[in-house]
Amino acid sequence: MEQVNVRWYVEDVAAHSSPILIAGLPCVGHVGKLVVDHLVRVLSAVKVAEITSTLFPPQMYLSEDAVLRMPRNEVFFAPCSDNSPAVLLLAGDCQSTTHEGHYILGNAYIRIFELLGVKRIYTLGGYGVGRMVEKPRILAALSSSSLKEEVLSAGAVLNKDEPVGGIIGAAGLLITLGRLAGMDGIALLGETSGYLVDPVSSTAVLDVLEKFTGIKADRTELSELASQMMTEVSAIASTMQKNNADDLRYIG
Repeated sequence: MEQVNVRWYVEDVAAHSSPILIAGLPCVGHVGKLVVDHLVRVLSAVKVAEITSTLFPPQMYLSEDAVLRMPRNEVFFAPCSDNSPAVLLLAGDCQSTTHEGHYILGNAYIRIFELLGVKRIYTLGGYGVGRMVEKPRILAALSSSSLKEEVLSAGAVLNKDEPVGGIIGAAGLLITLGRLAGMDGIALLGETSGYLVDPVSSTAVLDVLEKFTGIKADRTELSELASQMMTEVSAIASTMQKNNADDLRYIG
């Protein structure tokens, strides 16, 4: 097995091309992954390519029949509809386990994007702040300062000091590598605690993404997940408060 293996699932690549690519790989709070996995489902996206790699973790996944498979990332094509433009989606199981692997895989993704006619990349991720956030801000990072006004108009925040230390992993790397290949890029990072899978932050990211792309995706499933998470968080907070109150009774 080679370091990076790409298997194509369509014969006519041109018929499954789009200038817009949205990437959401596993990240803090799974913020970007939740959005892209959701879009794959609700936009009836078709699988275009599959990437497997020895640079992925040696973690095999189980099918419904308990059959093991390799970890994989996938590129999907969502056709144009009355509500949405045609877009490409990068979704998957994991990112690289090594620094070098991030670059090798990143360049492999960019080559795939070039074949599929991509002109702009949106990467989606989470920005861990270590506390629960009811109304997450969406921080943005750009491939070029020429995108600044567009980003601010969409409701995202630009701050050179956030995320602290920059962006680690595919969300930042694909934007930078894409720029070297002549593609525009915008990274959108939703504030999240970093402790839980966070559909609340994912919904906020989708709100901003829709303003950029014109996508109008049914969000019932994502909204239900967000509501469920807030209910669970409230229950945890209530339990913690009760336990703290009980503990204080023993303090003379």
